[in-house]
Amino acid sequence: MTALGVPHRRVEGNDKVRGTARYTADQRPDGEGVVHCRHVGSQVNRGRVIAVDVESALSQPGVLAVLWHQNAPALDQIDDAELLIMQSDEVHYRGQIVAAVIATSAETAQAAADSLDITYESSSDFDNILQRDHPDHYAPEEVNAGFPTDARRGDPEQALSDAAHVVDEWYSTPAMHNNPMEPHASVARWMHGDEGTEVTVWDSTQAPSGVQADLSTLFGLEPERIRVIAEHVGGGFGGKGSTRPNVVLAVMAARHLKSTVRVVLPRSATFTFVGYRTPTYSRLALGADPQGRLSVVCHDTMQQTSKIVEFVEQTAEGTRHIYRSDHSRTTHRVAALDVSTPRWMRAPGEAPGIHALECAIDELSYELGMDPIELRIVNEPEADPATGTPFSSRNVVRALRAGADKFGWEQRNPAPAATLVGRKLWGTGVALASYPALTSPSTARARANSDGTFDVSVAASDIGTGARTVLAQIAADALDAPYSAVRLHLGDSSLPKAPGAGGSSGTSSWGFAVDKACRDLRYQLRQVGAPTTAIEVTADTTDDVAARTQKPREAFGAQFARVSVDVDTGEVAVEQMLGVFAVGRVLNPRLARSQLIGGMTFGLGMALLEEGVPDHDYGGFTNENMADYHVPAHADVRHIDAIWIDEEDDELNPMGSKGIGEIGNVGSSAAIVNAVFHACGVRVRDLPVRPDKLQSLIDPALRE
Repeated sequence: MTALGVPHRRVEGNDKVRGTARYTADQRPDGEGVVHCRHVGSQVNRGRVIAVDVESALSQPGVLAVLWHQNAPALDQIDDAELLIMQSDEVHYRGQIVAAVIATSAETAQAAADSLDITYESSSDFDNILQRDHPDHYAPEEVNAGFPTDARRGDPEQALSDAAHVVDEWYSTPAMHNNPMEPHASVARWMHGDEGTEVTVWDSTQAPSGVQADLSTLFGLEPERIRVIAEHVGGGFGGKGSTRPNVVLAVMAARHLKSTVRVVLPRSATFTFVGYRTPTYSRLALGADPQGRLSVVCHDTMQQTSKIVEFVEQTAEGTRHIYRSDHSRTTHRVAALDVSTPRWMRAPGEAPGIHALECAIDELSYELGMDPIELRIVNEPEADPATGTPFSSRNVVRALRAGADKFGWEQRNPAPAATLVGRKLWGTGVALASYPALTSPSTARARANSDGTFDVSVAASDIGTGARTVLAQIAADALDAPYSAVRLHLGDSSLPKAPGAGGSSGTSSWGFAVDKACRDLRYQLRQVGAPTTAIEVTADTTDDVAARTQKPREAFGAQFARVSVDVDTGEVAVEQMLGVFAVGRVLNPRLARSQLIGGMTFGLGMALLEEGVPDHDYGGFTNENMADYHVPAHADVRHIDAIWIDEEDDELNPMGSKGIGEIGNVGSSAAIVNAVFHACGVRVRDLPVRPDKLQSLIDPALRE
């Protein structure tokens, strides 16, 4: 009996379709009158709050309280200073929470917040614009996830000087915003009883256990006094991967009023203090011999962080592991600006970094007069270029070959701007994808009931990926029980502690613990037979994860794109996308395809549409809404498909799976940009590819 590999539908699918699935903003604790809190964001980018007209706000019917730094509950120190809301008069960026209004209705709270009179002492001396040669840049001690800031092999400068063919260009990506369908929301209840303070929080988070730990630190409570529930989460893309100010505000307001308080961020706030992808500049310098063999790969990056919390995306980390070369240099530099802190966004590091690398590789293929696929195959390494250690599995060439065959690559005319059909120029592009196959320690509990059913519990968060479904499949497989006999419980910090959903590691981490608990339970059941009372087993994978070999573990893929470019307007249409992935054992084909296609669509938005435009005059962004910040719509996504190759890897986890949540949007933007060049002969190195960047550069002869 096996449940793995079966395309089961989502366990919660019917509830979501019927509207009975309750997200955080839907929570109405029984017997509680819920009041509403709306934050007030600073209207200045740098300065101080001098005064707040609290009395005028309190005179409005329905307004219960106004919080600002003069009366807000004190918070204990924490590493993430962006969570220390309303603890001083300082303003570090436009949109920072400087006050909050609590009222009996959401409409009253919003109206009072909008009209709240705040006096500022503002400074026009601020810097919120990243430059690729920013004068105040520095080298951080390390970058995200603890990767080294710089890495070097051989003599890259001399190798570039000696190379027969060189590509040396800068590529840039703008700020991009996570913007999940469900805005950040929190409901908090603060109660004093005979046993002490009890805090219950419903939060739209990717990490219930992480939020519990942070609230414990901030409010000086034992973790056991705080329960964080994330029943359903409507997407996150990294923006809900860490504790955000909305949940701190909800608990703060609940403590202040001793009431249950709801905080739902307006869409504009999802552009301010919940994180975004930093803008990046990447210099790629590649040197190769006439046969296309790379002698040197250099990737130097520049990005921004805030002056409050340092976050440095690992933009060049992926480049260290892709192609064989004797010489390499990768560096990260960062400028601390007067901005909110950039944070995780789907495939941090790899999304902008591999984009730049794969565009440069494409440029090199044209410099050499070599097929872009063959250039990649020629430079396929036998082991990790950074360490010399063999990968646990690496099927890049198989993915490229399979994709080329399915996509019809051999039918392309290799010359740029050579295929004009009517008023449309057509082109194709390719790029590689890679993302680490990560696993973190986790715990899980499995219980056998006397009626033959099983309850499996883990403090995971299903953010729309189908975690409930695939974890139940893992449990059923490990128990050798029917899939229908398993009930999966997650989204609650009172359950066995688990890492958050992020880094494409959720299924691997939680599934490892679920598999271990269920196999232990299955063994016990064999000893005792059918239970007359419940039997329960809790498993912890800390030692198991630590004992694994140190082989590099990566998911890989090949991305293909076919585009048309309007010869008159420069408008780009992505006519076809194909992703071919090597991601270990696919546990649920239906969910896997959904994740991969979603990631590829993410890459389409990155290539053509998404751009957070910084406001030079007032700070923040000029397009803090979904009308002006463009993301792909159905009309933008035409023929898109994701397939995978059979891959066995015993070095991963008991299921043999690799994460698939982020690999789909790595390389997909580069494939599109490379296809645009092949179509019209214009190389766009600064995303997004807008019509105005193409129209004036398309050869006028093509319009005749």
